[in-house]
Amino acid sequence: MMKSWVAAVVFSLISVVQSNAYAKDLPDFTELAEKQGPAVVNISITQNMRAENVVPFPGMPGDEQMEEFFKRFGIPFPGQIPGQNGAPLEYKTQSLGSGFIISSDGYILTNAHVVSDADEVIVKLSDKREFKAKIIGADKRTDVALVKIEATGLPKVTIGDPGKLKVGEWVAAIGSPFGLENTMTAGIVSAKGRALPQENFVPFIQTDVAINPGNSGGPLFNLAGEVVGINSQIYSRSGGSMGLSFSIPIDVALDISNQLKATGKITRGWLGIVIQELSKELAESFGMKNTNGALVAAVEKNGPADKGGLEAGDVIVKFDGKPIMTSSDLPRAVGTTKPGKTAVVEVLRKGNNKILNIVVGEMPTESPEVAQTNKPSAKPEPNRIGLTLKEATPQQKKKLNGKNGLFVLDAQGAVAQAGVRRGDVILGLNNTEVQSLEQFNKQLAGFSAGKSVALLVLRGENTLYVPVKIPASK
Repeated sequence: MMKSWVAAVVFSLISVVQSNAYAKDLPDFTELAEKQGPAVVNISITQNMRAENVVPFPGMPGDEQMEEFFKRFGIPFPGQIPGQNGAPLEYKTQSLGSGFIISSDGYILTNAHVVSDADEVIVKLSDKREFKAKIIGADKRTDVALVKIEATGLPKVTIGDPGKLKVGEWVAAIGSPFGLENTMTAGIVSAKGRALPQENFVPFIQTDVAINPGNSGGPLFNLAGEVVGINSQIYSRSGGSMGLSFSIPIDVALDISNQLKATGKITRGWLGIVIQELSKELAESFGMKNTNGALVAAVEKNGPADKGGLEAGDVIVKFDGKPIMTSSDLPRAVGTTKPGKTAVVEVLRKGNNKILNIVVGEMPTESPEVAQTNKPSAKPEPNRIGLTLKEATPQQKKKLNGKNGLFVLDAQGAVAQAGVRRGDVILGLNNTEVQSLEQFNKQLAGFSAGKSVALLVLRGENTLYVPVKIPASK
């Protein structure tokens, strides 16, 4: 009996010791919250909206009988709710976000999507003071914005180095989720340099920190109390946190804010090309042993890349001394290059390495216009891979910058499974431009069954390579 009691006491003591040891291993965020919390702000945005035909019930048609029903009972008909004296309806919308002070004279960093299209921006400090803020500038490509309030002697954050972050390291966020000011949440770094769809200019920091609506624009801290990122996006099916949060590295954000502060605009390097990721099938079709690099799907005529000798089908493996392992590496490398600089570009062309010297241009503010294709009417027989094609007319060639495109009237079998569809335009096969329908089909006939080929496809305003396996003959 005595031995059992002693054993129980010893076990309890061991459990307490282990528990205390475990607790000591956990990070303490109290000092971080006390010191850095005052530099985090709440941002309230007001937009003035104007609508002439407000439709509170989407999908309800303007049916005359339904309109008569509403009139009979004196109810305004949905879709016809005017403002006073028949004027368009005017109303205001409000939204919330977060930000943080980067200089004691009132400069604040936040997300571009927080303040975009705002008619009024109000910044609320942790001491409850409120200021009307001026938007210095916003860059939608990186989702960074700089705003300014007229105040001095403000608490400011300490800037850290996101390059020193390690996966598994503890980090914390402070912001205003759902309007709850100065809320702190914590987690770890899940991944670094994460590329997201349509976000090629930012190597995101991925964390499992709980980020919710209202946290956008707030800071991400390391355990030293230094800001290493701006909380920008979450992946969620419910609208709330699911442990997948993405932050803009602070060095990227500061570079943007410095440009906005100095000139009010962002200047980026530009090549004038369309790129895509190299899949295993595409690499095989180009005779490559790996999938490293960025595949050039299209080169804009008279653009910097065109003038420098870059061609569709080239695979860029190094830009200005920086290795290009994936397609997402290239936009970041080019974007941070000063326009006018001559960059040394290493490409793989038809199995051979080639060095090009390209003068980097300045990225235009708007996308260049790309001609839309017309629907052909004739319908010849499908070819070996299941494509029913028609050659471009002289008028259509002009819209294709003089190229001999083949319009896809129908796609079936292997090529349909690969993703080619009606309305696409075939511009090339592997590294060879299309010359005619006869030449294209003749080239196809030269490949053995099971071989992967790469079709250069124009779809709307974009070009991409689509890998297709040659099917066995029936």
